[in-house]
Amino acid sequence: MPTFETFHMPDAGEGLTEADVVTWRVAVGDRVEVNQPLLEIETAKSLVELPCPVDGVVSELLAAEGETVDVGAPIARFDVDPDGVAPVDDAPVAQDAVVAEAVAEPVVAAPAPAAPAAAAPPAPAASSPAQEGSGAVLVGYGVKAGSAQRRPRRDGALDPIGGVEDASEYPVLAKPPVRKLARELGVDLTTVTPSGPGGLVTREDVEQASQARSARSLATYAADDQPWLESGYSKDGGRSTRVPVRSVRKRTAEAMVKSAFTAPHVTVFHTADVTETMNLVARLKADREFADVRVTPLLIVAKALLLAVRRHPEINASWDDEAQEIVYKHFVNLGIAASTPRGLLVPNIKDAHRLPLKELAVELGELTRLARDNRTPPAALGGGTISITNVGPLGIDTGTPILNPGESAILAFGAIREQPWVHEGEIKIRWVTQLALSFDHRLVDGELGARVLADVGRVMSDPAQGLVWG
Repeated sequence: MPTFETFHMPDAGEGLTEADVVTWRVAVGDRVEVNQPLLEIETAKSLVELPCPVDGVVSELLAAEGETVDVGAPIARFDVDPDGVAPVDDAPVAQDAVVAEAVAEPVVAAPAPAAPAAAAPPAPAASSPAQEGSGAVLVGYGVKAGSAQRRPRRDGALDPIGGVEDASEYPVLAKPPVRKLARELGVDLTTVTPSGPGGLVTREDVEQASQARSARSLATYAADDQPWLESGYSKDGGRSTRVPVRSVRKRTAEAMVKSAFTAPHVTVFHTADVTETMNLVARLKADREFADVRVTPLLIVAKALLLAVRRHPEINASWDDEAQEIVYKHFVNLGIAASTPRGLLVPNIKDAHRLPLKELAVELGELTRLARDNRTPPAALGGGTISITNVGPLGIDTGTPILNPGESAILAFGAIREQPWVHEGEIKIRWVTQLALSFDHRLVDGELGARVLADVGRVMSDPAQGLVWG
């Protein structure tokens, strides 16, 4: 007799309440082992791969790809005794002491279909708390269950009309005009989610299913070039696509709105001759000490900002509105804004103020690689104190960036271009860039912001100045 165990959405150690199912690595019927990759979830902070908590066979997947699931909700069921060899009276044993909290799932007996000359099956015995399903657990661990369970039928599920013989002809409830419309539009009624009373498929359900199937592309683009539309649906014949706001995009929107309408932003600008910075980058690329790291102008501007913070440490602060206090940080976690397939992330380099130039280059390269691969760890996304947004590679001269929540300043680093410039009394072609510093005017006044930006520009114009200040 099969023995089932339910796996619930765990708290991935980030204090979050929900996550999106991105990809299942297994299918119903697959035999699985403890710690093999089970599925990939997306939280507001990162992508997390969840390992399988048990040995057995996948019995049911309870959450679809793209679905948002609350922490503690059931997402999969396993037959942990597919060969029928486990003792029936074994007490469940926790696989590890890190079980967060058992969220029991009651045993529900499903009605057996009527059959001629067959005795009614005996009702299953009531389960004890020790036999109920496993609860929400930390990643990679589960709780063994010792009794057979059957998941309650989901709301809206319908019994076949007229018995088993009619089930193949009428698998869903729908009126004849709706069935005719489905045939005309080429919609399989078994794939339509009913919204009518008693699980009835309505005309609107069929039309929406038809539009969602055909409206994944815009008129001016090929469908293969639009991964951002994959989770969307259309309600107007394909002329537009609606994509639910989830995870990083949702949290980013919330954070940016809160930042923009809570902290009074002020932005100051500075145009700098960075020819000497470009010369330094070229020399470092040829230096054996930097042979194994990527050197770009962003490395130099990061070092310049760290030196400016050292000279003006009061810029490295945050506003505690609840306590009505200014919190001055005695460390610098340097954030670098990164555009990823999941949306905008701002991972930060911990204690960047302690790092020599080469170590800073190594950390910057690793941060960039993880962001590009969608593997930024949650720890890298919290605790930032000041940030840089590098818009130069996009050909943008400058901007007025919005503060990362909890920080007092963010530096925009624009494109570096060859331009006519007055140098030593003569007009010459020099490398020039635009710098912009946005700051929270509640705790940073205009003079402080201007001094910090001027110091960044001075180091970019003359990197040797960093030796004096460093």
